Amino acid sequence: MKTISIVTPCFNEELNVRDCYEAVRRIFDDKLHGYQREHIFCDNASDDRTLEILRDIAATDKSVRIIINARNFGPLRNTFNGVMSSSGDAVLLFMPADLQDPPELIPDFVKLWEAGNEIVYGIRAVREEGRLMRGFRGAYYRMLTRFSEIKVPPGVGDFQLVDRNVVERMRRVRDGYPFMRMMTFECGGRAVGVPYTWRARKKGLSKNRAAALIDQGINGLVSFTSAPLRFGLYAGFVLSFASIAYAVINLLLGLLLYQRLAEPGILTLIVAMFFFGGVQLFFMGMLGEYILAIYGQVREKPVVFERERVNFDEPPKT
Repeated sequence: MKTISIVTPCFNEELNVRDCYEAVRRIFDDKLHGYQREHIFCDNASDDRTLEILRDIAATDKSVRIIINARNFGPLRNTFNGVMSSSGDAVLLFMPADLQDPPELIPDFVKLWEAGNEIVYGIRAVREEGRLMRGFRGAYYRMLTRFSEIKVPPGVGDFQLVDRNVVERMRRVRDGYPFMRMMTFECGGRAVGVPYTWRARKKGLSKNRAAALIDQGINGLVSFTSAPLRFGLYAGFVLSFASIAYAVINLLLGLLLYQRLAEPGILTLIVAMFFFGGVQLFFMGMLGEYILAIYGQVREKPVVFERERVNFDEPPKT
């Protein structure tokens, strides 16, 4: 009997974890009864009743496993650690506790995986969220896929079912801040997409705040595209050429029309100083992001530090 692993990261999701567990269990009982279920909940040091509820579930259902982190390591590291701890023949990389990605698609994913696809990915064709956030997300993913060497359809998230071979390839990637939605395509394999509606959260508030979303977005750009650095290079050339041309024009105007080179250009000089100073600071910050990524990589810290594991029969893989 083949095993399907489901990874659910959670942080203060006391309103949702039981609903998530029940939804996945019903799907396996009704439509995937020929498969063994492994549901891994990765708790990011919750301080509400999330862990208490998970322990109650795990006490009666040994197919539910819990990884308890020593502190909050963020959703990307937390989820990746759960995927690396899975043992299934296929792994659903991300099943959100709030069920915004529909678990009803899991049987379709499994069917496509059994047909020979190593990566079955969901495409968020419709998003039940505000127009502003939908526009920002769409623009970001278009930019990410446009400038990356890895071709990924827009709207692809971590809601992917991948074969064990892909997971083992991912294990070889030594990344301190893993961006899984692109990493699977980097590892390669036959892939197929399934469009769906990304649903609005029904219970509780999202713990993934704006600052965390920006941090994750920058991580994706830095990890899978050189576009920011190339943009800086091209912008530097354009601004340098424009500055030289402007200087020549002002020199000619000063000599031929004004017969002096001082007072008429003072305002332009001040504006130019602030403008180019801001440009330099912007690109220094961009370089700093890459340097931080390198710094985090060379230290080779573990992705997370765990406090406890529940229902795991063997030590974690390294």
